[in-house]
Amino acid sequence: MQSPKSYKAPFTFLLLALILCFVINISLGSVAIPFMSTLKAIFNEPLANEAWGYIIWNYRIPKALTAILVGSGLALSGLLMQTLFRNPLAGPFVLGISSGASLGAAMLIMGSSLFSGLFSFGLINDISLAIVSSIGSFIVLLAVMVVASKVKDTMALLIIGLMFGSITAAVVSVLSYFTNAEKLQQYVYWSFGSLGNLSWSQIGLLFIILAIGILLSIAAIKSLNAMLLGENYARSLGVDIVKKRFLIILATGLLAGGITAFAGPIAFVGLAVPHLTRQIFNTTDHKILVLAVLLYGAILMLVCDTIAQLPTSANVLPINAITSIIGAPVVIWLLVRKRKMIF
Repeated sequence: MQSPKSYKAPFTFLLLALILCFVINISLGSVAIPFMSTLKAIFNEPLANEAWGYIIWNYRIPKALTAILVGSGLALSGLLMQTLFRNPLAGPFVLGISSGASLGAAMLIMGSSLFSGLFSFGLINDISLAIVSSIGSFIVLLAVMVVASKVKDTMALLIIGLMFGSITAAVVSVLSYFTNAEKLQQYVYWSFGSLGNLSWSQIGLLFIILAIGILLSIAAIKSLNAMLLGENYARSLGVDIVKKRFLIILATGLLAGGITAFAGPIAFVGLAVPHLTRQIFNTTDHKILVLAVLLYGAILMLVCDTIAQLPTSANVLPINAITSIIGAPVVIWLLVRKRKMIF
């Protein structure tokens, strides 16, 4: 097993690529802003057009930071799930946590038209959507964690998580069937995912949630390495499987649930990035992989967002569609090659 220092060059490359992608992302958009003016705005220098500075600091930089947080969080949660279940096709949403967030959003958007007396307590806006989505993901996370304390077999837990996702998806389908066209369209728009609707305070809250998830992931690194060779081997090394499984599920719930609540469901990033990272770093050591997937996920999401915003155009493509277009071929390629599948 190589030391982290031996990966200094790849980490340096990823860090420089992240900075470059960040600058390119905020320099492109519906309003044409010269590249040098973008750099001046970043360093808070005077600009020839004050409106450019306002656009960069109030729209483009928050969206770029959201992309970094979302990409990093989804990539790390995907790595955690793939290691926990020792399944290369596991992603951050296999436990139904994202479905719980979607159910919360569906209850607010579509339930308000069906149960006006119960769900019409407030306006439907970005803040209320984030709150009810967080509540939905938290309820499902709590249910999964209760089950995790009762179930010894990790594969059984995976199936139970998928069943939770099926139940919540079924409820959303029923709501969709009975709601009116306007509410259905609003929910579908939310399900596309969005990186550009967060305020600075919401970004700060999302950062805190993800930071806690990342710290929990770091605390589980040794256990994750042991789990790669199976639960029996991990137990022989003194790993408390139930306790560590609980910790990993909690970290994944914070990462995937928080992101879905604030940015909507975004597919394939958590599934594809861990495999792409292993192709570059050629290691199974989570001391390397945790930091690597954080950087790689952030870069991929910035690239997808740059493509989605259609530079010089007022139209913005759904970020969920762009990540799927990029992620699906990657998964197909990995299955065809059947290489670097360490599970």
